[in-house]
Amino acid sequence: MPQVKIIAKNFMDMVASLPAMKLDKLYENAFICESVLRSLPPLAKKYVLQMLYIDVPVSAKLLEVWVLADGFSKHKVAIDRLIQLRVLTETVDRKKETTYRLSSTFQINVQKHIVHGGVLPREPMPSNITVRLPSLDDLEAYATEQWESFLLHLISSSQAERATNFSSSMMKIFQRGLLSQRDKETPRLTESGFQFLLMDTNAQLWYIIREYITNSEERGVDPADLISFLLELSFHVTGEAYNSKTLTDFQRNAIKDLEDLGLVKLQQGRKESWFIPTKLVTNLSISLSDSSSRKQGFVVVETNFRIYAYSSSKLHCEILRLFSRIEYQLPNLIVGAITKESLYNAFENGITAEQIISFLQQNAHPRVAERIPCVTENVTDQIRLWESDLNRVEMTPAHLCDEFPSRDVFEAACDFAREYSAMLWEDSKQMRLVVKSEILVHMREFLRSQK
Repeated sequence: MPQVKIIAKNFMDMVASLPAMKLDKLYENAFICESVLRSLPPLAKKYVLQMLYIDVPVSAKLLEVWVLADGFSKHKVAIDRLIQLRVLTETVDRKKETTYRLSSTFQINVQKHIVHGGVLPREPMPSNITVRLPSLDDLEAYATEQWESFLLHLISSSQAERATNFSSSMMKIFQRGLLSQRDKETPRLTESGFQFLLMDTNAQLWYIIREYITNSEERGVDPADLISFLLELSFHVTGEAYNSKTLTDFQRNAIKDLEDLGLVKLQQGRKESWFIPTKLVTNLSISLSDSSSRKQGFVVVETNFRIYAYSSSKLHCEILRLFSRIEYQLPNLIVGAITKESLYNAFENGITAEQIISFLQQNAHPRVAERIPCVTENVTDQIRLWESDLNRVEMTPAHLCDEFPSRDVFEAACDFAREYSAMLWEDSKQMRLVVKSEILVHMREFLRSQK
């Protein structure tokens, strides 16, 4: 079974990391189903469409017939992704035969979308009411300025060029997920905070959105309603104005929070007020594999571990400082070096080698971005080797279940754990199994129902 990572890199990873029962409920929303379908690998989309009107389980052998012999690796990736997202449910019977079936709720919503077409969340306002709307370039500059200002405040408020006025609800969420503070001490970045800074903008955005959604119940907002609204915004058109009167009370509060991060721009007319989505919010449902939304890189890494960053941004300098030694900074150039000491400091703060390598690759200067590899192998290999000296054990919270009353109850419990991708180990002779902690409550309820 595929393993779901703890830290979501984008919307689909966030959805896949949810408990299985919550994920099944989210598919009752048509916008989530459409976003999931858009994000799937091409072969996974093919499987969904071919199984869309099949109401019986499909055997694994039949799915393998649908793909060419040289495409087996892509087939495995597609199946794993569909199971992670619970678009497909995998069942293994007593004869060890594997079958797959589409989620019934997901299946019905996609069928409706194909037959009736997509429905726009709301219509843009006419141009005679909205005057002096910002151009797309101005809107992008506004979004970038708001977002970078937030990141600078996250690192150190003294580094920010101007003050920002984040709402108390947003600041509380940021501090809980990315900052820690003891008594009257200055807030410090947590392990997740260091990891967050090395993600690209789409991934950072979804990390923040995940924290925002996770804590929504404390503000009296249903997480399902909030996810639905955020995905509605991702289907709006960048630069168009939408009437604020079409929003509910909780949506108006959410829009104010999103403005602080540069996801929308609010404007007030003589009689009407409206919000304008930026690229940040309309890219919410875009996968990280879509490189069209990425900015031009600025980093050159040499074989001697020196870094040349062609940038005048204070934010870029502070991010590079997380894992390298900054030697000097010119008006448009930052010079540093990757050293064993700087990397050990990064690893101690919770940054991984793969995150550092991914950051350097994604932000490679255009002159080196076309090279393969864009970051030389001696540098990437050495970064991984220095990390391997520190990280040797991986831990997963788990629980041991034993003393089953009968063999049938034990096998039923194993099937239940496999269905929700929570089985870690089993001993059929002594009727013992180890499952992930996240499913323990549901496992207990299931076992009570078997008595």
